[in-house]
Amino acid sequence: MRRAFTLIELLVVISIIALLIGILLPSLGSARLAARVIACGSRLQQIGIGTSQYLVDHRDALPQLLVDTGGPEPSPVGSLFAGKKGRLPFFGINEFGAERRPLNRYLVSGTPIPDSADAVAEVEEFESPLDRGAGNTGVPIPEFASTESMYDLIGASYALNDHAPDEVPGIDAVPTLVPPTGGRMPRIDNTTKTLVVTTHTGYNFDDAGDRETRWFRGRGPGAEISANMLFADFHVGLRLPVEPGEVTTPDYTFLPSPGWTGFARD
Repeated sequence: MRRAFTLIELLVVISIIALLIGILLPSLGSARLAARVIACGSRLQQIGIGTSQYLVDHRDALPQLLVDTGGPEPSPVGSLFAGKKGRLPFFGINEFGAERRPLNRYLVSGTPIPDSADAVAEVEEFESPLDRGAGNTGVPIPEFASTESMYDLIGASYALNDHAPDEVPGIDAVPTLVPPTGGRMPRIDNTTKTLVVTTHTGYNFDDAGDRETRWFRGRGPGAEISANMLFADFHVGLRLPVEPGEVTTPDYTFLPSPGWTGFARD
């Protein structure tokens, strides 16, 4: 006669399994996060390869589109450097998509869906697997005040270093690697430290606020924000701490040279 498990024995086995799951889940979560960080860094590495080719073809000018921003002449909008159509109805973000964003053709094979089409062409090369949006985008319209995905809102999970974070909302006080009217990059003193492209978390503290980006953020009040960054020598830094109010840290700088205050005016 075969002996069956008693109820107590089954409960003990279930408890042991639950205990093991409780021990293993945090480590599995950490492993998944580490894998996503590396995958995001790999996409930045590919963006770096495309950017280096773009710079050769365009005489050291970073990918840029000149659009009407309300000024006396068209200006470059850094958000349009690559990716798909976003949702924001400003500065062409919801108009310029995969067809016309300039870096796309250096990374994306095939002919993209025209921007005039009703469908939005996805460009996964510019979507970070970590992208969880932001609780405060800085946009004073309720529909766009927060987002679950920067990729969907802007068109890319990554931002071009076209200005230094500042304390004035709505104004980019210090243009960095893209001149205010478009054109070539300035001379960079330290290519190993000056960033070219960052996950949007790198701009988390722009305009003297907290964008409340939900990715690369620790837990609890005052939790550390970090970012993956592509540098001017085309190496990629992973999980670099982003410090509030700082444009230069021990790990990176937005500035092409120390003391940089912007491009010379005629």
